[in-house]
Amino acid sequence: MLLSKAWTLFEADKRIEGFSPQTLKAYRLQSFLLIGYFKDIEMELLDTNQLKEYLAISGKH
Repeated sequence: MLLSKAWTLFEADKRIEGFSPQTLKAYRLQSFLLIGYFKDIEMELLDTNQLKEYLAISGKH
Protein backbone atom coordinates (compact mmCIF):
# COMPACT_ATOMS: atom_id res chain seq x y z
CA MET A 1 0.00 0.00 0.00
CA LEU A 2 1.31 3.44 -0.89
CA LEU A 3 2.02 5.84 1.96
CA SER A 4 -0.58 8.26 0.58
CA LYS A 5 -3.25 5.54 0.55
CA ALA A 6 -2.37 4.55 4.11
CA TRP A 7 -2.77 8.18 5.15
CA THR A 8 -6.19 8.42 3.48
CA LEU A 9 -7.42 5.32 5.32
CA PHE A 10 -5.90 6.44 8.62
CA GLU A 11 -7.48 9.89 8.34
CA ALA A 12 -10.90 8.43 7.56
CA ASP A 13 -10.63 6.13 10.58
CA LYS A 14 -9.66 8.99 12.88
CA ARG A 15 -12.52 11.15 11.60
CA ILE A 16 -14.95 8.36 12.46
CA GLU A 17 -13.38 8.13 15.92
CA GLY A 18 -14.08 11.84 16.38
CA PHE A 19 -10.58 13.26 16.39
CA SER A 20 -10.55 17.05 16.32
CA PRO A 21 -9.85 18.97 13.11
CA GLN A 22 -6.68 20.38 14.69
CA THR A 23 -5.38 16.91 15.54
CA LEU A 24 -6.14 15.71 12.01
CA LYS A 25 -4.36 18.76 10.62
CA ALA A 26 -1.26 17.93 12.68
CA TYR A 27 -1.38 14.30 11.55
CA ARG A 28 -1.79 15.44 7.94
CA LEU A 29 1.30 17.64 8.19
CA GLN A 30 3.34 14.78 9.62
CA SER A 31 2.16 12.42 6.90
CA PHE A 32 3.10 14.93 4.17
CA LEU A 33 6.56 15.33 5.71
CA LEU A 34 7.00 11.55 5.83
CA ILE A 35 5.86 11.17 2.22
CA GLY A 36 8.11 14.06 1.21
CA TYR A 37 11.09 12.28 2.73
CA PHE A 38 10.44 8.76 1.42
CA LYS A 39 8.33 9.73 -1.61
CA ASP A 40 5.04 7.92 -2.11
CA ILE A 41 6.48 4.42 -1.88
CA GLU A 42 4.92 1.14 -0.91
CA MET A 43 4.86 0.83 2.87
CA GLU A 44 6.18 -2.71 2.64
CA LEU A 45 9.47 -1.32 1.32
CA LEU A 46 10.16 0.58 4.56
CA ASP A 47 11.90 -0.99 7.51
CA THR A 48 12.35 0.14 11.08
CA ASN A 49 15.89 1.38 10.48
CA GLN A 50 14.69 3.72 7.73
CA LEU A 51 11.94 5.03 10.00
CA LYS A 52 14.41 5.53 12.86
CA GLU A 53 16.69 7.47 10.51
CA TYR A 54 13.77 9.66 9.44
CA LEU A 55 12.77 10.34 13.04
CA ALA A 56 16.36 11.19 14.00
CA ILE A 57 16.67 13.65 11.11
CA SER A 58 13.23 15.19 11.57
CA GLY A 59 13.83 15.53 15.31
CA LYS A 60 16.74 17.87 14.63
CA HIS A 61 14.46 20.45 12.99
